Amino acid sequence: MSTSETRGSLGRFPTTRLRRNRQYEWLRDMVAETSVSPHDLVWPLFVHDKAENEPIVAMPGVDRLPIEGVVKAAADAKSLGISAIALFPVIPSQQKTVDGEHALDPENLICRTIQAVRAETGNDVGIICDVALDPYTTHGHDGLLKNGCIVNDETVAVLQQQAVVLAQAGCHIVAPSDMMDGRVRAIRAALDENQKEEIGILSYAAKYASAFYGPFRDALGSHAALGTAKSLGVADKKTYQMDSANTDEALREVAFDLDEGADLVMVKPAMSCLDIIYRVKQTFGVPTLAYQVSGEYAMIQAATANGWLDGDRAAVEAVLAIKRSGADAILTYFAPKIARQC
Repeated sequence: MSTSETRGSLGRFPTTRLRRNRQYEWLRDMVAETSVSPHDLVWPLFVHDKAENEPIVAMPGVDRLPIEGVVKAAADAKSLGISAIALFPVIPSQQKTVDGEHALDPENLICRTIQAVRAETGNDVGIICDVALDPYTTHGHDGLLKNGCIVNDETVAVLQQQAVVLAQAGCHIVAPSDMMDGRVRAIRAALDENQKEEIGILSYAAKYASAFYGPFRDALGSHAALGTAKSLGVADKKTYQMDSANTDEALREVAFDLDEGADLVMVKPAMSCLDIIYRVKQTFGVPTLAYQVSGEYAMIQAATANGWLDGDRAAVEAVLAIKRSGADAILTYFAPKIARQC
């Protein structure tokens, strides 16, 4: 039997043409297997302790915002139907120390921002806060640096305190992004001991050491701090973030974090880890988030500025691919743009 007969192009069998369902926009929408809605989005925001917006050169269209600007963005997120915001503090250099102790100050920038946002939006917009020391350390690492190494257990003890401080300020979810071993179990215990059982844990379970984080580090000022760390022999984060060559290890990381009490898990970066997102979702069937990181955003914006891409279409297509791979929600700087198009 010929191929033409089996496809029915000219033979006696019914003709199947998959293009029929692509003819009209309404029909394409009706049969679409995957869709993105504002509820699938988390909007990352940078907050600084200044009065005005400050553009981030490496991330066109993204600003460092004063607390009032974050409050307004949270209100915009609510009106657009965006589920949550993720807050990242830009800490002045004079407040950074080797041990990142400012992370434990209940009056610090991130805590004041959480309180202001909760006063505006209550529980209508989720507030997700990173648990890691990199914004607060002079060396830019996520953990404590001793004798040329990032120490695990001593860092975890500090992260427990940081998570409790963030929870007491009013965030809904803490998100340990540090990649220390055992931190999820320790943070869950600390939250429960401090009557914060309702606070969720979004674990950055599969966080790869990646070149795509560069603009984010510029935004926080931790890129320069990592330059300082170079003189101490720890210029990169490869001793605790995952190796991009590994996939099975990601599943082990997720399994450990779920066993320790994680409520949701994260894969980062998203676009270069679509296979990891798929495997995590298929293996565990748990709420799985993915972070379209700063470098991914910056590439699309740069190509758009040069006229090489239709930026609006590229943004939606990229996020749709992340959703199609299995992500339940996506952290993306394109969140308001995409929400307005959905």
